[in-house]
Amino acid sequence: MRSVLLSTVTGLGLSIAFLTGCGQPAGKSAPGKPAPPTAPAEKKAEAPKPEPKAAESGKEAMPEGLAALPEADRALAEKQKVCPVSGEPLGSMGKPVKVEVKGRTVFLCCEGCEPALKKDPDKYLAKLDAAGQK
Repeated sequence: MRSVLLSTVTGLGLSIAFLTGCGQPAGKSAPGKPAPPTAPAEKKAEAPKPEPKAAESGKEAMPEGLAALPEADRALAEKQKVCPVSGEPLGSMGKPVKVEVKGRTVFLCCEGCEPALKKDPDKYLAKLDAAGQK
């Protein structure tokens, strides 16, 4: 039984060493062994980030995310302007997420902000109140 445990632990240790490279920094080798050849890093041309698309609504252009909301929700989101959790402009990350919390409708920039809002709604509702967005 002891030898089975020892061989399992040894095998596991070797597996970890193999996967992690035995703690040697990348491109380095053990003393006395030549370092493995490395390919030169290729420079990737970064594509320009596209400007947010806008849909025309009267005189002003609005982010496409806001344009995707129903008209009544769009008016509320435009009045709110920013996500109380992230501070990002509503519509800048796609269609805003509508959430009901403590009897109020709140729009968020994305679904990722919803857990924070629900965990501490008073904090984020206070932010909206301070900005005059009741």
